[in-house]
Amino acid sequence: MNHYSNVRKIIVFMFIFSAVLIRGQEQPKTPPSAKAWGDHMARSVLNRHPKVYHGWDYVTGTVLKGFERLWKITGDSVYFNYIEKNIGRLVNEDGTIRGYRVDEYNIDQVQSGSMLLFLYKETGEEKYKKAADLVRSQFKKHPRIKQGGLWHKQIYPWQMWLDGLYMGQPFYAEYAKLFDEPDVFDDVVLQFRLIHENLRDRKTGLYYHAWDESRQMFWADKETGLSQCFWGRGMGWFVMAIVDVLDYIPESHSGREKLIAMLQELAETITAIQDPGTGLWWQVLDQGSREGNYIEGTGSAMFVYALAKAIRMKYIDDKYSAALLKGFEGLTTHLMYRDSRGDLNLLRCCQGAGLGGDYSDKIRDGSYEYYVYIEPIRPNDGKGVGPFLGACAEMTRLGY
Repeated sequence: MNHYSNVRKIIVFMFIFSAVLIRGQEQPKTPPSAKAWGDHMARSVLNRHPKVYHGWDYVTGTVLKGFERLWKITGDSVYFNYIEKNIGRLVNEDGTIRGYRVDEYNIDQVQSGSMLLFLYKETGEEKYKKAADLVRSQFKKHPRIKQGGLWHKQIYPWQMWLDGLYMGQPFYAEYAKLFDEPDVFDDVVLQFRLIHENLRDRKTGLYYHAWDESRQMFWADKETGLSQCFWGRGMGWFVMAIVDVLDYIPESHSGREKLIAMLQELAETITAIQDPGTGLWWQVLDQGSREGNYIEGTGSAMFVYALAKAIRMKYIDDKYSAALLKGFEGLTTHLMYRDSRGDLNLLRCCQGAGLGGDYSDKIRDGSYEYYVYIEPIRPNDGKGVGPFLGACAEMTRLGY
């Protein structure tokens, strides 16, 4: 594949170099508890980003969600204040949000709305309610596929991606519960049902990264509309979305049991492909032995978080506890190191992965080579750090 050649050589070199560097790092001594791991990582984030994490985007929202979960088990005001400082500076008194526009119809931009709801519940400040109303309004005109699923973005027409379920549905469902919009729950369940029906591979139980209803995108199979690979973080976003949405779907809702059944299927699928040596998961989930593939930090953290919460909430059987513990130990043993400042660092995080877009060379084609060679690997990506904090909180609740 000629369009990969030069970039591939650079990425391979970087990967080999980083692996050598990592082996040279002193591995941290195991702290006494999951809570200790979480506190250490949170303090490390504060050291790296002492004032604010970033602007209004889903990465910031994912990290702050981890801080919220840690705050709920520790009561440490430092964590709450960090959330408030990050979000509060972006929200004006009239509820407008710096860095957010409804008319972009980008589902990624909804994710941080969960932090607006959190701050409104905790502080009662009206500006957070107004801002949440603004984000909620996006769903009223957000473009949809013919079956009713939300487009991933306005710039990605007729497409549903696994990522989008986490970006939009937890906020949408929580808003509906908080402000009494029961009809919304039908729409929330529909989004998951469409993903299950259209993106799930019946043979393996794995989910493809994305689906194009129109079959027009260059990365889409002309018969099925599906992308080529089972991307680890894509499935991580999806399973986190289910376990978090269940916090808000009423017990009486007919779709609740369907979501739990979906989660149970996923638990079986995820643990079946867990790497036996490390307890972690691969960048391309079903091709662990293939050249170039690597154990990936963000997806692994997401799976550990989702399994831990699902076990605690009794959505899945306790039989998955051994796989959960192996996954958490894998994260802290194989993907964590303490640097010269004493800060913890999460290793081998895929920086990003998408499909299509404004790329004339069609490099984001969803191929195996794209996922393992093109997207940079880096430490401490917020898409892994946030779920790791959440995993520490859930493991603490389970008594680890």
